[in-house]
Formats: sequence, C-alpha cells, structure tokens
Amino acid sequence: MASSTAPPLTGADRFLAATRRRPTDCTPIWFMRQAGRCLTGYRELRERYDILTLTRTPELCARVTLMPVEEFGVDAAVMYADIMLPLVGMGVPFSIDPGVGPIIHSPVRSRAAIDELRIVDPREATPDLFEAIRMVRTELDSRQVVIGFAGGPFTVASYMIEGGATKDFAHTKGLLYGEPARWHRLMETLTEVTIRYLRAQVDAGAQVVQLFDSWAGALSRDAYETHVLPYSTRIFRALRDSDTPTIHFSTNTAHLLEVMAGAGSDVISVDWRLPLDEAWTRVGAHLGIQGNLEPAALIGSFDVAASEARTVLARAAGRPGHIFNLGHGVLPQTPSDSLRRLVELVHAETAVA
Repeated sequence: MASSTAPPLTGADRFLAATRRRPTDCTPIWFMRQAGRCLTGYRELRERYDILTLTRTPELCARVTLMPVEEFGVDAAVMYADIMLPLVGMGVPFSIDPGVGPIIHSPVRSRAAIDELRIVDPREATPDLFEAIRMVRTELDSRQVVIGFAGGPFTVASYMIEGGATKDFAHTKGLLYGEPARWHRLMETLTEVTIRYLRAQVDAGAQVVQLFDSWAGALSRDAYETHVLPYSTRIFRALRDSDTPTIHFSTNTAHLLEVMAGAGSDVISVDWRLPLDEAWTRVGAHLGIQGNLEPAALIGSFDVAASEARTVLARAAGRPGHIFNLGHGVLPQTPSDSLRRLVELVHAETAVA
C-alpha cells in the first residue's frame, strides 16, 4: 500500500506503476476511443475536417488527443490515430468512410499484391503522427501518460484482405487455411511494419503502447496459435529492449485468453463478457489487467454505470495491476458528463487512505 503521507501521484506515475503491478495511490483510468466521438469539440472539428486530415495534421491530432484529458481527467492520453496509418508506407490506398470505417480500395489477396507491399521507415511514411506525439508529450509534461498503438497483425490483415469490415472473414480465412505460405508472407511483412511503427512511436515519446487485435476472436484457438500468436509474440518481444509497457487488446476472445496471455504483453485488456476476477485468474497474476465495464452501461442513468463500475472494482479487489477501462470503445451516444463522473468515482473509491 502507498504511504498516506506520500504526495499524490501524477496520472502518468499511477498508470506506469499499474502496468508493472506496483501499488498506486488509486486505480488509473482511461477510455478506448476517448479522443472524440462523444465530445462536442470533436464533433465540431469533424464538421470541418475528415478523419484522415485530423490524424495527419499534427496540431489537430494533438488537439483531439488532449481533449478527453482536459474534459474527463483521465490518466492517459491515447493518440488520435487509426490502425490503418501504416498502410500509407506500405503502398496500400485506403479511406475512412464515416459510418463505415476503413475501406481498402484494392484488397490485398494475390501473391503479387503481397510481394509488392513495402517496408519503409515509418518516420518517412507518417511523420505527422510522430510530431503529434512529441507535441502531446510536451504539453502534458508527464502529468498523464501518452499511449501509442497499432493494429494487431490479424486485424490489419483482415481489413487488407476483405477490403473493409466483415462479419464472416471469408476471404481472410480462405487465405489463412487455403494458402498458408501466402498468409505467412503477409504476416511477416505486417509484423515488421508494426514493430518499426511502434518503436518510432516510443522514440517520439509514447510511454505505453497498445496492440489492438480487435478481430482475433474470429479465429479458433488452434488457428490463432498457428497463424497469429507467433507474430504478436514477435512484436511484444521487439519492444522489450525499450522497457516500454505493453497492453494487448481484443474482443470476443474468452476462448483465447490464456494463449494471448503468453504473447508477452505486460497487461491484458479484456472485454465485458467475463467477470474481471475470472479473467485475471485465467491470464495469471503475473500480468496486469485492463477493463472491463460494459460500454453500454454508460448510455443511460449514471447510477447504473456507477453500480456496474463498483462491481468491476470489487472484482479487482484493490490488487496492484488494474487499469480501469471499458470493455471496448466509448459509444458515440455516451454522455460526456458520465465519463467525467466515472473518472472521479474510480479515483475516489480506490484512493489509498
């Protein structure tokens, strides 16, 4: 337990301590997709700029990234970016369509298309992001931690192959099962691109990185272990020498928890489908855990959200290593005041006396 006479920690201090499963003065909290969506200021910017303009203009990217820190008092600023950004350097044209998401204009399926993918220095391909990271890090001055991120190799591959979001992953699984050599060639390329991209974010000032392998739950355990796990493991191993804490996120992966826990991250982010204490037991006490309030609980009365949040906290039981978050991203219709009140509740009710 932290000493009652010690000065309060900064958000960055408590967040970094939690990633190492060390005691903190209270539970750190942030929200996936907190940079935008439910914020009035963000919606006003979206009326003037498209998503890629916001992500690729350093001043605007930094501004949106900092909005939830100022509005909610969270302990982390997650960069306002998109998991598709590395495709810029790879030579894969894409757009992000409102209400639809990423669209790959020429899906990457053939051997020739995979062989033509480029591996370049991310500082040359997406320099705007790294400038934005430096700006955010300077502005926060270590008061809150800066989180960088990348898409997991399976998730990015599925977008590239399908051409956009999918429910059945038919083309992706067709390549994975039907053309395993071609699949592994694609994953080798994506893994190298992701490692370089995340390292560049760390060099620019990101203090924590999260790997979003959002769609990995579409795979069976055997398929995940054979066709995805080796690449996620390689990514986390490549970041070890930077001593940068890492978080591994996915959804619908109750059947994969133990396997994902072996990939090498410091923290496992779990969705709302399992009780937090059960998930933590399954991944092991040697890892931190992030989550796992149901995002929809915040849409209605705050009393409901507060009750659900207290259940999550009770299941964490004050053990070092818990980072409070939602089980997925903030829903656009979430009242911003509810997020602010939730941050206050988590901080107050977990504060060390």
